[in-house]
Amino acid sequence: MRALLTKIEQASGLDRFGDRLQGVVQGILRPQRVRDLLHGVWLGHPLHPAMVQVPVGSWISAAVLDLMPGQRRAATTLTAVGTLSAVPAAVAGLNDWAALSRDQRRIGLVHAAANTVALAMYGGSVAARLSGRHQLGRTLGWLGLSAAGAGAYIGGHLAYKQGAQVNVSVSDLHLISDGWHPIAELTKLPQRELVTHKVDDVSVIVYRHGDDVTVMLERCPHQSGPLGEGEVREIDGHACVVCPWHGSTFRLNGGEVVHGPSPNDQQILPTRIVDGQLETRLP
Repeated sequence: MRALLTKIEQASGLDRFGDRLQGVVQGILRPQRVRDLLHGVWLGHPLHPAMVQVPVGSWISAAVLDLMPGQRRAATTLTAVGTLSAVPAAVAGLNDWAALSRDQRRIGLVHAAANTVALAMYGGSVAARLSGRHQLGRTLGWLGLSAAGAGAYIGGHLAYKQGAQVNVSVSDLHLISDGWHPIAELTKLPQRELVTHKVDDVSVIVYRHGDDVTVMLERCPHQSGPLGEGEVREIDGHACVVCPWHGSTFRLNGGEVVHGPSPNDQQILPTRIVDGQLETRLP
């Protein structure tokens, strides 16, 4: 399986279809508010993995009830609930997928294909159960659960091996040693401009507004974009940094994510001024 997934990551032939589908998804889900909603910006956590709990839980429960006598009606209800709830979960997943890198999108296509097969099987299962063909409905349900399980395995590879939609910048904190670290003299920091500095081997951005100074991890949590090369923009009265790669936007006075595709806040480091010297440390 590892060798197969590695081949899929490198299968450039999938890009022809994937690039077209990406354009379609981005065209349909064009409004920023819609994309932010589906990314989970409001939640501070990717929305898609939270939404899939409903269909997966319903389908597993239905499979258990299918093994028990006298549970046809309950199994049919759970199968229908899982099938209906899988649709919005898939929309959220497609929205995340469209903002990934190409090698991640290739794995994501196979993940989506497995889940599409599962959804088709469960749609057929619901239809068969409602028409009284419960044995066929159970068989299609078990086949659908197998396809969903394969999709979950591929999704795990996408998240945990390829780092899709996880906070890829937070690991930088483990490279910073304990204690306070000098950054720069406060008077030498420009006003309202992004400046990049190093804390140990970790790149951070420094932003000064009056006597208030922000020190933030420089790698974007979405795809490691260079926030130090980003644009400073005022949104709702707050100075924000916009990632130059995919447009993820974070408040400079707190690190809160304002716009996706990142659903995660960016890490701010505590600061202090000692004898005119700006210092920072681990949170």
